[in-house]
Amino acid sequence: MAKNIGVSVAPPKKSCEGKFCPFHGALSIRGKLLRGTVVSNKAKNMAVVAREFPRSVGKYKRYERSRSKMHAYVPDCIDIEESSDVTIAECRPLSKTVSFVVIEVNNRNGGKD
Repeated sequence: MAKNIGVSVAPPKKSCEGKFCPFHGALSIRGKLLRGTVVSNKAKNMAVVAREFPRSVGKYKRYERSRSKMHAYVPDCIDIEESSDVTIAECRPLSKTVSFVVIEVNNRNGGKD
């Protein structure tokens, strides 16, 4: 049974025992909700998520595409693949570079979930 995390997302179908899972463990989420694309998920329980956004170039009065990458923890109850579209939520720092957790896989790019 997944607990309510305070965000309107569908809970995962699988269950897990991880303490860093927002649905089945003790990790609480707060702050930002971001959408991005998984670039790499080679590390254990961690994924690199890239976001693209327009950035203003004042000199030319135009916009350019910019990309930022961030690391996110992946609970055992959520299955992701590279190039899947995910929603990540801010949480407390889990390691030096990980301060986000994957809470939902959006099926636009063919994720398993």
